[in-house]
Amino acid sequence: MNSFILKNARLGSRELNILVLDGKIAHVYPAGAGSDLPGEIPADIREAMPFDIPSTDELAGLPVEDAGGLKAMPSLIDAHVHLREPGQEWKETIATGLKAAVHGGFGSVMCMANTDPVNDNAAVTRLMLEQARQHFPHGPRLYPVGALTKNLEGKELAPMAELAAAGCIAFSNDGRPVTNTEIMRRAMEYANDQDCIVLDHCEDEYLANKAQMNESALSGKLGLKGQPAIGETIQVTRDILLAEYLKVPVHIQHVSHRRSIDAISNAKQLHVPVTCETCPHYLFLSEEAVRGYDTAAKVNPPLRGQEDVESLRNALTTGAIDILVTDHAPHSAQEKEVEFDQAPNGISGLDSALSLTWELVRQGVITEIDMLKLWCYNPGRIFGIPVNTFRCGDPADFFLFDPEERWKLTPETMHSKGKNSPFIGRQLVGKVKAHWIGGYKVV
Repeated sequence: MNSFILKNARLGSRELNILVLDGKIAHVYPAGAGSDLPGEIPADIREAMPFDIPSTDELAGLPVEDAGGLKAMPSLIDAHVHLREPGQEWKETIATGLKAAVHGGFGSVMCMANTDPVNDNAAVTRLMLEQARQHFPHGPRLYPVGALTKNLEGKELAPMAELAAAGCIAFSNDGRPVTNTEIMRRAMEYANDQDCIVLDHCEDEYLANKAQMNESALSGKLGLKGQPAIGETIQVTRDILLAEYLKVPVHIQHVSHRRSIDAISNAKQLHVPVTCETCPHYLFLSEEAVRGYDTAAKVNPPLRGQEDVESLRNALTTGAIDILVTDHAPHSAQEKEVEFDQAPNGISGLDSALSLTWELVRQGVITEIDMLKLWCYNPGRIFGIPVNTFRCGDPADFFLFDPEERWKLTPETMHSKGKNSPFIGRQLVGKVKAHWIGGYKVV
């Protein structure tokens, strides 16, 4: 049943009722008017509806859910997750990753291609989509990101047309930077031919070779090989120049350095078609989180200096950073419970991302509208994913959010298989209490 009335939901500063018909937003109207049913629907709204409005008797027969004054927020989009299936199901499966996503407020996720085998052919893409449909027929919706090059080796382009036809909506070489600029150029052009965009992990692989953390005085003190932050900016600058020359878009993944933000900001002022993302862990943690050789804080790009944290926070409201992503990278406990230089990079982020971002709202770093732009409206625009703005005809993808509920992030409160998070033990505020996708209640 994907038609119902949600009463007493808070949208912004108003308490409203939401009429959902056939999985779409049909009407939003004031709550508490003596009846849960809408009154006479204005003619202009009625004419804009992509369906016929049932009679009053039929509306009276619809199920009614009571939001109890909780916030109604549009389902979020995570444009950068690793779901590990096929091939690494001990870390995560599509089923467990989507479960973490939907409980974390995400209605759509874009999964990276570094599976085993790599998602560089249509068979793997179709397998991913079938697993998602099997376990979550009503969502969250899975959007595969195809490999940019065959086997992610950076030597030969993957069959982009085949991958796009199978369901991939973007292309990325994931954590392996494309050092060959000619291949990167062709990839951007061919992706654009498929109405897709290239997502690039920006890193100078020579400067970053065998690096364990950010290069700084602290890396020297800890005896760990450091990765110079400028290596990210070098690759960012190359991508910007290509986008400007070719006049095709490029998206920069998980920006971590203030100089990269400066380069992207300058490019946007020149109307270069470049967009970028960052992650909650770069907004809350500096390289100091690594001081105790905590492998939970080992990630690539590495956590940078406090100045970078502040620069990234400021960029959330200037338009320099377009979207937030989790870069959800789950690992098993055994993989992380080793010496620092042996541990894999990655943080499990789907369970905690919304609450961490809500902390930025509570701190006054961003507004609630900023948060929804970063997690919903902007990624929807960039990647062509439908979003809910609570207007007539929008997909009924939304969740109820308790902005005051306090909870602790623990392995037991996480839905992901991956418990590898530096935020374990942290008290968080804000919790998803119910979630509808396409009008179906999935939480």
